[in-house]
Amino acid sequence: RIMRPDDANIAGNVHGGTILKMIEEAGAIISTRHCNSQAGEPCVAALARVERTDFLSPMCIGEVANVSAEITYTSRHSVEVQVNVMSENILTGAKKVTNKATLWYVPLSLKNVNKVLEVPPIQYARKEQEDEGKKRYEEQKLDRLETKQRNGDVILPVINPEPHTVGYSQSSLIHLVGPSDCTLLGFVHGGVTMKLMDEVAGIVAARHCKTNIVTASVDAINFHEKIKKGCVITVSGRMTFTSNKSMEIEVFVDADPFVDEPRERYRAVSAFFTYVSLSKEGKPLPVPQLLTETEDEKRRFEEGKGRYLQTKAKRQAQMQQAAQ
Repeated sequence: RIMRPDDANIAGNVHGGTILKMIEEAGAIISTRHCNSQAGEPCVAALARVERTDFLSPMCIGEVANVSAEITYTSRHSVEVQVNVMSENILTGAKKVTNKATLWYVPLSLKNVNKVLEVPPIQYARKEQEDEGKKRYEEQKLDRLETKQRNGDVILPVINPEPHTVGYSQSSLIHLVGPSDCTLLGFVHGGVTMKLMDEVAGIVAARHCKTNIVTASVDAINFHEKIKKGCVITVSGRMTFTSNKSMEIEVFVDADPFVDEPRERYRAVSAFFTYVSLSKEGKPLPVPQLLTETEDEKRRFEEGKGRYLQTKAKRQAQMQQAAQ
């Protein structure tokens, strides 16, 4: 579809959340089609996880986004979908790849939303493809469990915070989940949640550096529990780490299901977003150093630094491999 002004920020760059929402829609369509390809209970594929995705090139107003999806692995109860996003300048015909993403879905029965159905297997061209897919499956399963276990803290307001501190830029958004946000089962679309998360992360980044900002990448997004229609969700973001030219922002979503099923607030989704600061000409700008004050902030900064260095080393290794 063509990118319009309401898809973009004030500089004309398409919001990362808009692209993530399109990616999730493509993944949901192909995985739901596949899971209903054989006779059995009708189901809807629900998003469980999005692996790290990099925003390779910015997309602008007026360009056409082409999103394509392919199923690359199936386990007994989950589907791995690879999605590519390409932008096209319809005036010049120029095309470029802007995103590559890997998503995991599980099929939920239309009759019983708590019942996970079995996934029809796919045929692999080579045995190695199945073995590699199984390895990716085991890795994401372990990471989802570890992430859920360490998700407990909350973001509290800070009175009169100093500029460039964590408290100065932290932000929250409160949203009532309505019918238009939900799937056939009455649960929130993963793409809707990711778009809200990107909005909050963008506000945190803009508050910190006071410039135009764009999404550079998103670390794994883990969907721990479903969010039902009628819930009030709180999407919270805080700065965890800054390098010379990038900012890492932790974002999580808490749900209050008080309409139909009164229960305690729970952590539904969590992720790390990375942003860069740009000049009016679209050139990278230096990012103000994050000032950490508490021991928890210092710990999160060091953890973010570790993720940053690990990603940097992996990118350099890929570049060296491509050069060979």
